Amino acid sequence: TKTAKISIEGMTCNSCVQTIEHQIGSYTGVESINVSLDNKEATVDYNPELITLDSIKDAIEDMGFDAAIKYGVVESPDAGMTKVEIAVEGMHCKSCVRKIEESVKLMRGVGAIRVSLDDKLATVLYDADKTSDVKIADKIKELSFKATLPDGRVSKVNKRKKVAPKQTKLEDLTDVAVPMEKDVERCFINVTGMTCASCVNNIERNIGREEGIVSILVGLMSGRAEVKYRPSIIDTTTIVQLIEDLGFGASIQDGSGKGGQTELNVSHITGMTCSSCVHGIESRLQEVDGVTYISVALATSSAIVKYDPEVLGVRDIISLIEDCGFGASPRSHDSRVGALDHRVAIQQWRRSFLTALIFGVPVMVIMIYYMASGAHNNPYLIVPGLSLQNLLMFLLCTPVQVYGGKYFYVQAWAAVKHRMANMDVLIVMTTVICYAYSVILLIVSMIQQAQGSPKTFFETPPMLFVFIALGRWLEHIAKGKTSEALAKLMQLQATEAILVVFASDNTTVEKEESISVDLVQRGDYLRVPPGTKIPTDGKVVEGTSMADESVITGESMPVTKKAGSSVIGGSINLNGSLLMQATHVGSDSALSQIVRLVEEAQTSKAPIQQVADKIAGKFVPGVIILSLLTWVVWVIVGYTNPAVLSEYAKKHVFLSSHEMTFRFAFQTAITVLAIACPCALGLATPTAVMVGTGVGAQIGILIKGGEPLETSHKVKTVVFDKTGTITHGEPRVVHERLCTTEEGGSVMSLRHLMAIVGTAENASEHPLGAAVVKRAKEVLRVETLATATNFKGIPGCGVQCSVSGVQALLLNSNNAYSSEPVSITGDVKTTLSQTSTYEVLIGNREWMQRNGISIPDSIDDAMSEQEECGYTAVLTAINGRLEGMIAIADTVKAEAALAVHTLQHMGIDPPEITHINPYQAGIRNVYAEVLPSHKVGKVRQLQEKGHKVAMVGDGVNDSPALAQADVGVAIGTGTDVAVEAADVVLIKSDLMDVVAAIDLSRHVIRRIRLNFVFACVYNLIGIPLAAGAFYTLGVVLEPWMGSAAMALSSVSVVTSSLFLKLYKKPSHNRFGEPKYINDKDILHDSEVKAISGVEGAIKPP
Repeated sequence: TKTAKISIEGMTCNSCVQTIEHQIGSYTGVESINVSLDNKEATVDYNPELITLDSIKDAIEDMGFDAAIKYGVVESPDAGMTKVEIAVEGMHCKSCVRKIEESVKLMRGVGAIRVSLDDKLATVLYDADKTSDVKIADKIKELSFKATLPDGRVSKVNKRKKVAPKQTKLEDLTDVAVPMEKDVERCFINVTGMTCASCVNNIERNIGREEGIVSILVGLMSGRAEVKYRPSIIDTTTIVQLIEDLGFGASIQDGSGKGGQTELNVSHITGMTCSSCVHGIESRLQEVDGVTYISVALATSSAIVKYDPEVLGVRDIISLIEDCGFGASPRSHDSRVGALDHRVAIQQWRRSFLTALIFGVPVMVIMIYYMASGAHNNPYLIVPGLSLQNLLMFLLCTPVQVYGGKYFYVQAWAAVKHRMANMDVLIVMTTVICYAYSVILLIVSMIQQAQGSPKTFFETPPMLFVFIALGRWLEHIAKGKTSEALAKLMQLQATEAILVVFASDNTTVEKEESISVDLVQRGDYLRVPPGTKIPTDGKVVEGTSMADESVITGESMPVTKKAGSSVIGGSINLNGSLLMQATHVGSDSALSQIVRLVEEAQTSKAPIQQVADKIAGKFVPGVIILSLLTWVVWVIVGYTNPAVLSEYAKKHVFLSSHEMTFRFAFQTAITVLAIACPCALGLATPTAVMVGTGVGAQIGILIKGGEPLETSHKVKTVVFDKTGTITHGEPRVVHERLCTTEEGGSVMSLRHLMAIVGTAENASEHPLGAAVVKRAKEVLRVETLATATNFKGIPGCGVQCSVSGVQALLLNSNNAYSSEPVSITGDVKTTLSQTSTYEVLIGNREWMQRNGISIPDSIDDAMSEQEECGYTAVLTAINGRLEGMIAIADTVKAEAALAVHTLQHMGIDPPEITHINPYQAGIRNVYAEVLPSHKVGKVRQLQEKGHKVAMVGDGVNDSPALAQADVGVAIGTGTDVAVEAADVVLIKSDLMDVVAAIDLSRHVIRRIRLNFVFACVYNLIGIPLAAGAFYTLGVVLEPWMGSAAMALSSVSVVTSSLFLKLYKKPSHNRFGEPKYINDKDILHDSEVKAISGVEGAIKPP
């Protein structure tokens, strides 16, 4: 005999439990079965020679439930084997479970292992002569989990039956999140100073080749780098220093780290004077339980602390540092918002522009004066070879060249030092060459005691710096607008919280104090006054109020909050005072999770951007080569055919032919350097992705990165799950039918009938009964019903009981109620029986017939009509007479048909994976009787036909299909596993948001393509124009003109992306009238295909 556990999803009451136990227990080879409704699992004792475990699982699935054999079942061991139970922390999903089981079972001496995610426990059977419990625990720790060996944990057991674990198929997986590999952690770093794709390539290339760096992904627009690294080789402080060595600003972002731990950035520690102070803080914190890592930097007066939030919190860490005699404060929330809105960069470039303008305007005035007056043809000489114009230009240019270009020199040197070339290198080359060329010309001219003064390029550096600084200033203002949506999300968070401290008796309030929300810890009690923001996620302990959660959930109506209710950080407490307990703080809160999703989306790169990055990476070297070629070509042309430059010679009659040739060649070469711009190419995709994902977040659509955003616009098939997606996910009464006197009824009023039926079903655990109870309370407008006694529930049939106290209930209820879904035929006279006790039967046809209740043909036809619509019809008999029929269904969402109709008009086919009434949703292809394990197969089948498939679901059993689909869309009210597996999350659970997500992606991709057109056309026209290709048409650009055009190109691309902020999503009003009503198709039976299973035959709907 073997014992196994099978997980079962879909059980709703004890009737389900009894049905499974009765059915499976009758199979030959099954010795016993015990089903737990709470644990959602069955423990089966069976004879493997007579029946297999797979057969038992399949039989449970054939009954309409989802079943899976628990991986790594531990059976009874032989004598000599030792059993140990190890507590495991840090597991988040079944992938973690599988990782531990697969690794530990390969250890020498390990007989079997079972890991429980719910109990956070690993049960291991091992041979003590070959291994030990300590080695097993160490192995689990190596997998990045926390393993604890209990006292008195080892027990000797009698016998051993070793069994190979079941091989898990992809279709059977319910989780897709895979933990990071052994000894790898992840951190997020805010990076400032990046201007184009070359900066991104510079950081990714140089940091990526450092020892200990596993991978790095840098987001230009988000100013954020995601780094996976091995902490045993390199730490976050070193990574930050390496990025700073490249010429960029860098700082650690809070919340980094691996599962089970949080990272805190203590941004300002006061009082440190030497390395002894650093050692004192580090050694003190390393002694504290829960602190896993501490690194203090004396130069920046900051510290990085990794800790377990289950053990201690932010205030504890700050207090420990203060106990060492130093002041400390965590990194403020405002600093992250400042990084997002580019506040520092905007101020920096504004100052740079104004500085350059002070010198640039006089240069421009002098240049215009000499050009207009012709004075440059007969210059006034201060000394031989030096004119007044060149002296003034030199004096105005030098301060700009030395001080105004300081930032560019630093960035360019950092790039060149690491063998990179970016936009800053081009700018420095242009200005330095112009300045050096002009100074050398003047020196040579003065040495030769020339009678004139040479034509210099002193006007180029000041003018170029003016336009570059102006362009960068406008560009960062525009970039700040692109991240505005994310900044607004972050600003929703409260800044202060009122901490309530209880006395030792836990009932008396000792004190209340206002603290920063950054210092709130898990388990803290917080007071929330009316009209203030709720500081963090938690549960209400005391008080009643209404909360406005529209900013998080999109629900416009206030939500009632009372003791036991969950509250969301960032929502607004409207009218009552609440005492709450914090459950999720910092990066674990719902708002922080939304912000994290949007940040990661804006850091990730769309596939189309990778092409642009490769082009941008080769762009600068290509431009430098092109500039040299331009100079060489014009020098050759000038010497071989001087007549070509005759038009240029007319404007510079004071120059010799040699000077004219070299000057023109130099001017065109420098202009090529000044006009070429890789920034526009590099900004084309990330600006559009950032604005697009930000707009999506504002309308309740979280898109996890550039790749799903790009893939969504190619989707041609959307597959909908039924329960909780197309439908509301809970049964509702959709129709009531009262029996007339001709049909044997009494006749009762609807209120009377619902009072009796609702009371009877109130004693039932069945979800259909719960729907009836809810409807009865709605009809009667009461919170409590009458009394039911002698209750008896028969699985698969119905219920029977006695109901009393109905008259008092009716008298106390609100009479002003009318019900739409009621139909009554025949001669109706409302009569109220005065009976004090009613004998009630509720159930199906068989239940009525077994109790001697006849069913008239009219009622039977009415039931069949409801059943054909996919509803469950139940009959009600009171005191031996049939009184009515109630139809119950998991109703289709109001917007489902509109969403399907809109998708069809967008050229997208929306089949459904499990059966509902297709007429209600407007779906032509319905795949009925599809088991959860087959959903992946159906999605794959559609993909093999060349379709780009989006899967919309909400449950654990949907997660494999969500991962398999090209785009997985999770309903926000779904399970954490489904949300983790999806590429797009719909916060508001509105099916029209599926339409909006695809529509938004199409708008974003069109905008990206338009941006590329701007960038490519600009460079394809601008570079030849600067190189003198249109010289014969009389068009010649000065270098400062090229710099103005270059600055304009970046601003134009960012501004183009900002137009996405005008996007309006497809709404109910937009498609509801009159388009949808006039255009919607009426489905006939011939148009609807209901397909049984994935490969099954077509059957009537």
